[in-house]
Amino acid sequence: MNNGTVKFFNNEKGFGFIKDENSEKEYFVHVTGLIDEVRENDRVTFELQEGRKGLNAVNVKRA
Repeated sequence: MNNGTVKFFNNEKGFGFIKDENSEKEYFVHVTGLIDEVRENDRVTFELQEGRKGLNAVNVKRA
Protein backbone atom coordinates (compact mmCIF):
# COMPACT_ATOMS: atom_id res chain seq x y z
CA MET A 1 0.00 0.00 0.00
CA ASN A 2 1.16 3.50 -0.85
CA ASN A 3 0.19 6.74 0.88
CA GLY A 4 -0.49 9.98 -0.89
CA THR A 5 -2.63 13.06 -1.40
CA VAL A 6 -5.23 13.74 -4.08
CA LYS A 7 -3.74 16.61 -6.10
CA PHE A 8 -6.65 16.94 -8.50
CA PHE A 9 -9.91 15.12 -9.15
CA ASN A 10 -12.62 16.01 -11.67
CA ASN A 11 -15.89 14.31 -10.72
CA GLU A 12 -17.57 15.19 -14.02
CA LYS A 13 -14.84 13.54 -16.10
CA GLY A 14 -14.10 10.80 -13.55
CA PHE A 15 -10.34 11.07 -13.21
CA GLY A 16 -7.56 12.81 -11.34
CA PHE A 17 -4.05 12.52 -9.96
CA ILE A 18 -2.57 11.35 -6.66
CA LYS A 19 0.85 12.45 -5.42
CA ASP A 20 2.79 9.71 -3.62
CA GLU A 21 4.14 11.04 -0.32
CA ASN A 22 7.32 8.94 -0.47
CA SER A 23 8.44 9.29 -4.08
CA GLU A 24 6.73 12.63 -4.90
CA LYS A 25 5.58 11.01 -8.18
CA GLU A 26 2.06 11.67 -9.43
CA TYR A 27 -0.17 8.83 -10.57
CA PHE A 28 -3.31 8.88 -12.70
CA VAL A 29 -6.49 7.66 -11.00
CA HIS A 30 -9.77 6.82 -12.75
CA VAL A 31 -13.12 6.70 -10.96
CA THR A 32 -13.18 2.91 -11.51
CA GLY A 33 -10.09 2.67 -9.25
CA LEU A 34 -11.80 4.32 -6.28
CA ILE A 35 -13.17 2.50 -3.26
CA ASP A 36 -14.12 5.74 -1.45
CA GLU A 37 -15.20 9.07 -2.96
CA VAL A 38 -12.25 11.46 -2.97
CA ARG A 39 -11.73 15.21 -3.17
CA GLU A 40 -8.67 17.37 -3.70
CA ASN A 41 -6.27 17.33 -0.72
CA ASP A 42 -7.72 14.09 0.74
CA ARG A 43 -5.07 11.78 2.19
CA VAL A 44 -5.42 8.33 0.64
CA THR A 45 -3.91 4.87 0.48
CA PHE A 46 -3.63 3.17 -2.89
CA GLU A 47 -2.05 0.40 -4.92
CA LEU A 48 -0.38 0.72 -8.32
CA GLN A 49 -1.36 -1.18 -11.43
CA GLU A 50 0.09 -1.02 -14.94
CA GLY A 51 -2.27 0.83 -17.27
CA ARG A 52 -2.17 1.70 -20.97
CA LYS A 53 0.00 4.78 -20.36
CA GLY A 54 1.98 3.79 -17.25
CA LEU A 55 1.17 3.14 -13.62
CA ASN A 56 -2.32 3.97 -12.34
CA ALA A 57 -3.56 4.27 -8.76
CA VAL A 58 -6.19 1.63 -7.92
CA ASN A 59 -8.04 0.49 -4.76
CA VAL A 60 -7.93 4.11 -3.58
CA LYS A 61 -9.30 4.65 -0.05
CA ARG A 62 -9.38 7.73 2.17
CA ALA A 63 -6.80 7.41 4.93
